[in-house]
Amino acid sequence: MDLLTPEFGLFFWTLLAFLIVLFILGKVAWKPILSSLDEREKGIADSIATAERVRNEMSQLQAENEKLLVQAREERSQMLKEAKDTRDRIVNEAKDMAKAEANKIIVDAQHQIQQQKMTALTEVKNEIGNLAVEVAGKILRTQLNAADGQEAYMKMLSEDIKLN
Repeated sequence: MDLLTPEFGLFFWTLLAFLIVLFILGKVAWKPILSSLDEREKGIADSIATAERVRNEMSQLQAENEKLLVQAREERSQMLKEAKDTRDRIVNEAKDMAKAEANKIIVDAQHQIQQQKMTALTEVKNEIGNLAVEVAGKILRTQLNAADGQEAYMKMLSEDIKLN
């Protein structure tokens, strides 16, 4: 039981040693320990503030990125619409040009057909005229082979000359 109830001397010397160590620690060690604790506390507070600021900046950047993404999508859809409009306009212009060219070719072909028709008609008329002259010549030769045919022809020519 002596261990559980300390004597007054042991109590006094232990208290005195504790107070001396406490005084030495108070003069020498507590200021650096408290200053390091204050620095650590400030460092933690700064880290928390920095983390909060970074989190706010990240949320702002995320919001800006979403805005940019929406804007990029709108620009892409606008560009696609413009490209489609341009494509449609070019296709329509090409169709119009093709129609105009086809009409021009048709008109030219009709004109050439008309010219060839007129040329063919002229050739047919000339050929018919040549054939008529040839037939008339053959008929006159057969009629003029007879003597009385020649006399009748000469009378007709002389009457034509007198009338003129």
